[in-house]
Amino acid sequence: MELREQEMELDLREYIYMIKKRLWFIILITILAITSSGMVSFFVLDPIYQATTTVMVGKPVSYAEGSQLQIQDLNLNQRLARTYGEIVQSRVVSEEVIFQLGLDITPGQLKEKTSVNLVKDTEFITISVTDTNPEKAANIANNLAEVFKKQVMDMMRVDNVQVLDDAVVPTSPIKPNKIMNMAIAGVLGMMVSLFIVFLLEYMDNTIKSPEDISRHLGLNVIGTIPMMEDEQ
Repeated sequence: MELREQEMELDLREYIYMIKKRLWFIILITILAITSSGMVSFFVLDPIYQATTTVMVGKPVSYAEGSQLQIQDLNLNQRLARTYGEIVQSRVVSEEVIFQLGLDITPGQLKEKTSVNLVKDTEFITISVTDTNPEKAANIANNLAEVFKKQVMDMMRVDNVQVLDDAVVPTSPIKPNKIMNMAIAGVLGMMVSLFIVFLLEYMDNTIKSPEDISRHLGLNVIGTIPMMEDEQ
């Protein structure tokens, strides 16, 4: 037991020695990784903005006026909300939005920019649009909501689809997250540099110190002869 603990302590000292010996290399690679990530995040990647609008999907037209709201009616609307989410991203809605705004994109590209989320246990859906231009993102989101409202009232005969919150022009991008990217790059740079350090030590079988003799050959060092500089 004591022998095993001594071996573990020796291994730990070896690892610390390896890291100390090439600490400059680890620091250099980490700094380079962080710097490269920062340069890409700040100067290469385009900022992406997101604008969101909220729509309430209501009851079918067959719902009797003046009748009490029943649990099954609310459940029905919540199930229909999933259908409405598909309608938002349908080709019919996309083509109409592209035509009205004069966008130079395809319906598929507009679908990639759009995400629809159902607010749990409610009749609300949120329509979010991302774009490198914040004003364009807000305009597309608001137009999507209006076109969707008309299509749903015609197709599903829903009598009260309401836009609760219009999309506003976002002031800050949602990505890239510059600080997060740099932090991740720093961690990856450190891990890669440590791997390289341990790999170099593993491949290096030369004897450089008395400790190497004891470690690799299992021999005790009786004495050492210091190197003397030549006198001029």
